[in-house]
Parts: sequence; C-alpha cells; structure tokens
Amino acid sequence: MQQKIIFFAIIALVGISVNYAYSQEIGLATFQETAQVIIDKRITQIVTSSITLQSTSIQEIKIPTELEQRIRENENISAVIITNQDKCVLGVNGESCILINVKRNPEDTNFLKIQNSTLKISEQFIDEINDIFDTKAKLHSTFIQPSDETNTALQTSGVVSGKGTVSAAYTMPMEDTDSMYEKISAILIPKTIRDSGGFYDAAKNLSTDENAKMTFSIIPSGSKSLLQLRVSTTYSEIAPSIDKINPLELLKTNELKRSEYFSTGFYPLNSIVQVAILSSENTNISDVRGNIIPTQIIDNEKIPIDITKKGWVFDPEEGQMIQGKYIFGKETTVSSNELKFSLGGDSMLEEKQEFDESILVVIIITIVAIAAALFYLKGYKK
Repeated sequence: MQQKIIFFAIIALVGISVNYAYSQEIGLATFQETAQVIIDKRITQIVTSSITLQSTSIQEIKIPTELEQRIRENENISAVIITNQDKCVLGVNGESCILINVKRNPEDTNFLKIQNSTLKISEQFIDEINDIFDTKAKLHSTFIQPSDETNTALQTSGVVSGKGTVSAAYTMPMEDTDSMYEKISAILIPKTIRDSGGFYDAAKNLSTDENAKMTFSIIPSGSKSLLQLRVSTTYSEIAPSIDKINPLELLKTNELKRSEYFSTGFYPLNSIVQVAILSSENTNISDVRGNIIPTQIIDNEKIPIDITKKGWVFDPEEGQMIQGKYIFGKETTVSSNELKFSLGGDSMLEEKQEFDESILVVIIITIVAIAAALFYLKGYKK
C-alpha cells in the first residue's frame, strides 16, 4: 500500500540583518509555494517528494466564498479533500476520491450512529463540490481512522489520518495525475499565478511522473481556511539505502525557480524547500554543497541572522528526525548542486559567526514580525 496522504506542517524560520532591517521591509504573502522531500527510513521505507501551492486567500486559490464559509463555520468538518491517491481509504481501489472528514461525535457509541452523523454533515456539501469541480463522485463508504501513528511520527496535522476522524468517502473514475492537475489547477489557480511559473511549473512537471498523485485540500482553521494544492510522487523501498541526498533529483528537476508572483516585493519566506529524514537510528547532516545560513536561537527555534542570503537551516541537524529548510534570500533560482548534502559524514561545513550585539538590537526591533511569521509558517497544526 502506498504511503497515506499526509499533511506536513510547514515549519520555516525567519531572521534579519542589521543593514537590511533598516532599509527594506520583509513581505509575507498569503500565497506560499513549498517543495518537500520526506525520507522515511523508520516506518514506510518510502521517499515522498511533493510540490505544494497553498494560500488562505480565496482570491489566490479560488473556491466560492459561500462554500468556504459554510465549511469553515461547520465546526464538525476537519477537512475536505479531492485526490486521486491510490487507496484513499481502506476498501477503495483504482478510483479517485472526495473525502469529507468529520470529527467523531463522542456521543455516537456504535458504527451506525457514527455513519449517520457523518453522512448528515457530508451530504450538505457533496453536490456543490461535484458541481464546482465537474465531478460525479458517489458515496462509497464511511471510514473511521483507527490511529494517528503516522501523524505522530511526522508531526503532521492529522486531518486525513488522525485518530478521531471519520471520512465520508465519495468515489469517481480514476484520472491521470497530469490531466487532473491541469483541470483542477485551471479551476483553482488564477491565470496571473499560473503564468508566473515557479513551483507551479515544477508541480506540473512532477505530475507527469508515473507514480505522481494529486490532492486538493480545504482545511478550516479559525477565521480562514488553509487551501492546499499538492502534487506528490513516491519512491518505494529506497529510503534505507539513501545517504547522499539530491532533493531536486527526487523532485524530477535540475533547477527550481521562485514564482514571479513575488517579484513586486521581497518575500523570502514564501518559497521554501524542505527536507525531512526519519530514521530509527541517530544520524547527522554532512557535506552540504550549498550555503548554511548562520543562526541564532530564539524561543528554542533556530532563526537565520540574515534572510537576504540563500542557504540551508537544519534544525535539528542530527538525531532520529532531521529537518532542513532552504530559503532563496534575494535569489530567484536554485540548482540541483546547491541543494545536495549527505548523511553520516564528519564535515558539516557550517559557516561560523560570533554573536553581535547589534544583531540583538535588530532582533528586539523585529520580534513582533518574527513571532507573526513563525505563527504563519508553522502552518495550521492541530
């Protein structure tokens, strides 16, 4: 069975240099593009590579205002998902799915009550969803998610496979990922963003891979919904043997460009490359080809000192779960060679920088902006 659909919360870092702090304002747009590679040596032995376009604005990912509001204000719905992921829930084979995920009512003491409560909610939305996306999904089953083991290991939000979630699964004929992505993105993504290239084009290219799958999610969160369009592909049983990591090779490209949608200002935190390694044994980052950005620790988070510079922040850089985030700084592209690194070697090649009191002054000045950015970029983790 292929790896379950997962939602990996985006944890990005922010910092600022002295000169930059006083000369130019950091922009933080609602639209975000993320390239992600998860190397799971611990549970599934699978490598998952994905490109995600997301926003909290229905002007940037277009769904009808009334539908978004009704989904968000229904406190029982944790997510609405359209996907051609194989086996979206147990018992579904060779079909695409629309899942309406509902929080289980603790007063429902048997399956029939759980099913009736779930369908009572999902039936309020499925016809409208079918109309918007030109689909004809029919009810297949209701499925009670049994555990959150994968979510716990990956620190994901649990909106798909979290314990306590019940999925109303509606199915439709399977569609090739490239044609499904072309169709869904044309409905959701405004022409100005599609024409701006960047990670949108990378996702379009990734969608042609034979193992590629597509997922669109609406995740209610407070006063807004997180809207995500994701294309992913998997590599089965290769994770244990990987010790040299080339993220762009796993993303089926030699170069990754930022979207020109951000060209009107400086938005260093809206295009991120992430790599996560899950291991059953301790390991460490080594032989980093590109830059490593000097950091300071603020509230137990590694914060880049200067986000005008391109490079990696690894936090942690050793252990059984390693995470790396690459930011572009003022650059608009990154090549395959710049992102390569290894596991288990001796040389980190990290640039050292002594603490500068002037940096502390800037950190104090910008602490509100940093806190806001961290909250935004940590995602909608529940």
